[in-house]
Amino acid sequence: MAPASKAEKKAAVDAAAWMFNVVTSVGIIIVNKALMATYGFSFATTLTGMHFATTTLMTAVLRMLGYVQPSHLPLTDLLKFVLVANFSIVGMNVSLMWNSVGFYQIAKLSMIPVSCLLEVVLDKIRYSRDTKLSIGVVLLGVGVCTVTDVSVNTKGFLAAFIAVWSTSMQQYYVHFLQRKYSLSSFNLLGHTAPAQAASLLLLGPFLDYWLTDKRVDKFEFNTASLIFIILSCTIAVGTNLSQFICIGRFTAVSFQVLGHMKTILVLIMGFFFFGKEGLNLQVVFGMVIAVAGMIWYGNASSKPGGKERKSHSLPTNKTETR
Repeated sequence: MAPASKAEKKAAVDAAAWMFNVVTSVGIIIVNKALMATYGFSFATTLTGMHFATTTLMTAVLRMLGYVQPSHLPLTDLLKFVLVANFSIVGMNVSLMWNSVGFYQIAKLSMIPVSCLLEVVLDKIRYSRDTKLSIGVVLLGVGVCTVTDVSVNTKGFLAAFIAVWSTSMQQYYVHFLQRKYSLSSFNLLGHTAPAQAASLLLLGPFLDYWLTDKRVDKFEFNTASLIFIILSCTIAVGTNLSQFICIGRFTAVSFQVLGHMKTILVLIMGFFFFGKEGLNLQVVFGMVIAVAGMIWYGNASSKPGGKERKSHSLPTNKTETR
């Protein structure tokens, strides 16, 4: 196959993986918003445990059918991943509860520089000036769109700090473990999803009771709420898988930068479905800046020297035949 054809095929697969992530991520936000706002199912941590249980079932079925080959992930690496991943989930939920929406959005934006720092320190990645500037433009645009009231308190700042660092570490680990152990996205999910499902389903009801003062076992389920829970779990399988695919094919920083396109789409869809009272010149201006920054980042990071690893190689342990 000609090199040009290989490049075109890779670009097409990259675009498909990214679109898969955008569609499933936006879809699950809309479904969960309806589930919690309309039907009162406010047990976010328990729901996430259900998501990973459904993902575990999916990977088990694919393994039985022969679509996923056996692989190995050391217990120590698995435990480290599950620890930071669960801190990420709990930290984001607590941060949203304890902080203003404005400070919560600022915390989410800070994941990009933290992810950059992790890549620079741990992977010896070097960014060009244009790549750094384009990241700054994305941060500015999304900030203009989403940051309104900004107030901070000690416990809210602590929750946001834990959420930002654990989420950045979780996303770094996804890329790191896939490269180190030659794991596919399905393989890595097959190892991590059962442990996350078990831990979140065990601890989730207690954490949700602490956060909402409501017990999940007292929730009055009905047909409509069950349909939305099943729909949320089904879409979550795609969201979890597409996240692992995208971070594996790109990096945590690229996933964060381009991921803010989902923020823009959620805002736009919110205007269409929930009214246009939030649509103003500031929001539109921020969207334009953010999209321009994303396009600039895509061009800058793909150029020679835009984002490169210094003379540093990661040892790999081959665990499956590709």
